[in-house]
Amino acid sequence: MASLTALNPLTPLWEARKRLIAQRWRGLVWLTGEADVCRDQALTLWRAQAWQAPLWLSTVPPEDIEASGWRASNQARTRLGGEQDLVVVDAVSAHSGFDPEAFGAVAGTLQAGGLLLLMTPTDWGVCPDADYRRLAEHPWRAEQLSARYLGRLARLLRADPTVIQWPAGQAPCPCRLLEASSSSLSAPVDDPDCLSADQASAVRRLTRLRRRRPLVLTADRGRGKTAALGIACARLLTAGEPQVLITAPRPSAIEGLFERVEALCPAGNREGLTFRQDGQIVRFVAPDALTLLARRGEVGGAGSLLLVDEAAAIPAALLGEWLEAFPRIAFATTVHGYEGSGRGFALRFRDQLERRTPDWQACTLNQPIRWAAGDPLEGLVARLLMLDAEPGEALPARCPLDWQCWSRDALTTDEAQLRSLFGLLVQAHYRTTPADLRRLLDGPGVRLAGLAPQAYLEPSGNPQAVVVTSDEGGFEPSLAERVARGERRPRGHLLAQSLAAHAGSREALEARLRRVVRIAVHPGRRREGLGWRLIEAEHAKARADGLDLLGASFGAEPGLIAFWQSLGFHAVRLGLSRETATGEHALMVVAPSSERGERLSDTLRARFQRQLPGLLAFELDDLAPAVAAALLVEGSKGGGYSEHGEIEVIDAQDRRDIDDVAFAHREPALARPALQALVRHALARGRRPDDDEVLLLIAWAFLGHDAARLAADLGLSSKREATARLRRAVAVLREDLT
Repeated sequence: MASLTALNPLTPLWEARKRLIAQRWRGLVWLTGEADVCRDQALTLWRAQAWQAPLWLSTVPPEDIEASGWRASNQARTRLGGEQDLVVVDAVSAHSGFDPEAFGAVAGTLQAGGLLLLMTPTDWGVCPDADYRRLAEHPWRAEQLSARYLGRLARLLRADPTVIQWPAGQAPCPCRLLEASSSSLSAPVDDPDCLSADQASAVRRLTRLRRRRPLVLTADRGRGKTAALGIACARLLTAGEPQVLITAPRPSAIEGLFERVEALCPAGNREGLTFRQDGQIVRFVAPDALTLLARRGEVGGAGSLLLVDEAAAIPAALLGEWLEAFPRIAFATTVHGYEGSGRGFALRFRDQLERRTPDWQACTLNQPIRWAAGDPLEGLVARLLMLDAEPGEALPARCPLDWQCWSRDALTTDEAQLRSLFGLLVQAHYRTTPADLRRLLDGPGVRLAGLAPQAYLEPSGNPQAVVVTSDEGGFEPSLAERVARGERRPRGHLLAQSLAAHAGSREALEARLRRVVRIAVHPGRRREGLGWRLIEAEHAKARADGLDLLGASFGAEPGLIAFWQSLGFHAVRLGLSRETATGEHALMVVAPSSERGERLSDTLRARFQRQLPGLLAFELDDLAPAVAAALLVEGSKGGGYSEHGEIEVIDAQDRRDIDDVAFAHREPALARPALQALVRHALARGRRPDDDEVLLLIAWAFLGHDAARLAADLGLSSKREATARLRRAVAVLREDLT
């Protein structure tokens, strides 16, 4: 290169890049020093040659670079459809910090031969950076937090021989790259449109989807998963498929899909997120819109086809609905990703697949396309962000487990233990992200505890269950009043602030709460009662620490509700809209751990149960009847419906109304109060909340489902049949009164 003499300080970078290009690998350059010097040297590299679509990631755009080349960290995902050969991440400036998710996102866009330049202070990890503002919950300030997470990153970077170390003001230090092994060479490809044998196999399977045999396509980033979907779409159009629907968490996630369709179908025409050719169509529909259309019967049905990309970032409840609506369907997802774990997704969704479509198929793409196998940057980013964290092996049930509370200081330097713990969390929750690891290590009030084998059996640990908690509340009365009135919203304190802002409880903010943030049990040790042991131990710890309430927030699902109810927790708030992450309404539950907590819990529970019937009739009329039943059970056993917590009284007039509906021809709507009381009475007497008659009556009496909707839900041919079924349900529950 002619400019090497003039740019002599950069010569080691050019030498390293030559080796990277030769092996189709990528490298990380770690530039450390004062902010101004780092920026100047990064700009020198930026201007040294004509880079392909270079990207600069920082809070404030640097001077003298094109506007198109800069993105703020929270906009990193907008570049996911493109490719760069130079990415600069500013984690050194006063207003910029290290955003784990943005770093993971842009690292995957770097093509073979590319450089990822990370700028940090020389003493990175000694104190928090500017991005820690997002962790600083009231009353903490960012500078008061620990920086264990950053310190861990710095140690890993120093120890990695493939990292190009560049002290500001000096020449970059040479790195050590291994030679590519023969096993990393790509297998020959017999498909001219595909870049790997894996991709060609995936395309063949996508174009041959069969009814009720969904395909689950998994791959790490850079394997050509989205491109495979695009190639399959083009071939389906060519074969005469009338319509292929596509969905993903964001339109930008499938830009590569449309690029492949356009390239392979030049006679067609693209308009935004729709591609047409000879009357056939490939169309993107956002997840919420797709669900609404499917419920209306406007999409789906016999012969329909749906391809889902980045399925791990979509609520499992929606995936389940689509599984029913579309006889031919494929779910594609990233295995180790910055926005969700494909492994966690597979574990959570596999039960639905096995139950509904036991002949489902799996396909995995292993061969990288954007870079060659053995790429040092891929492994380094995975280690830094723990994208590939896995739990240890499942120990036999006979192995005794001790309750442990892990020190975050110790975990920061115990990589094996930290990976095991984080691996458990990734497996249990498919939306676990790299930012969660930083919160785990540095979030204020965060605590990790769990069950692990006794030290003399396995000194290395190998936790089998883990619970993550966070302390909340303790607000001054004046601030609690302003929060409840909607005038202030301090950062953090999810449970306490929600109960204050939405349930009107000032006391919830003044009290001291401990929230269960995550609970995870090893996949091989589930259904052994370990989850119970975790929560019971946390409840005892909350009492010992003088806290008032132990609580949790989760997507309202009958199985989870039953788990928390069995441990003595009661519902105190239900979100009025579905959560983006789960597709379910967020339910908050609490259990008292002090006398003050007893009074507060009773008040919150009674207030919620008083509101519940009205909410079910209006704002929550789309709630699943099984969820409504699980919540009504609590009120039916006292604390909401009867002033003294007694079983609902059915008087003589109620009995006549019930009998007139069950055994005569009384219009059910005219006896609704009596039928609502009948349901509550049956639940209080021990009738199961998942009983068919209970669910039917809840759908009609509480959620307002009319006869036409009941007929559709029950697969009946007329409203008359639905009403007859309703009368029979009343007659069955009427037996509980005798």
